[in-house]
Amino acid sequence: MNTPSELKYTKDHEWVKIEGNVATVGITDFAQGELGDIVFVDVDTVDDSLAAGDVFGSVEAVKTVSDLFLPVSGTITEFNEALQDEPELLNSDPYGKGWIVKVSVASDVDLSELLSADQYLEVIG
Repeated sequence: MNTPSELKYTKDHEWVKIEGNVATVGITDFAQGELGDIVFVDVDTVDDSLAAGDVFGSVEAVKTVSDLFLPVSGTITEFNEALQDEPELLNSDPYGKGWIVKVSVASDVDLSELLSADQYLEVIG
């Protein structure tokens, strides 16, 4: 299972990559594998300011729908429009072309509640 060490993770199976004041968020390889074939991604929170842990959208797979939880507080600035036509990018490239949203965060964003790759691997066993 692919779990890049440069990312941070949540127990809810989201990943986040912080670059300056921009956080890129997606779901983990483990999550997409558990969900199965993803057929729709719903995010209607662009331009909304949300707290860490808030629901920012949902992912619909053939067998289930799962909420998406924001790993860090901030304002959703962008939704990955490619997912509208190709939601399966979450299955094929969850850490690359399958990113879900970009978030504007404070420069002192709190990452203390997030997991390292090793800690996340322990969570998923």
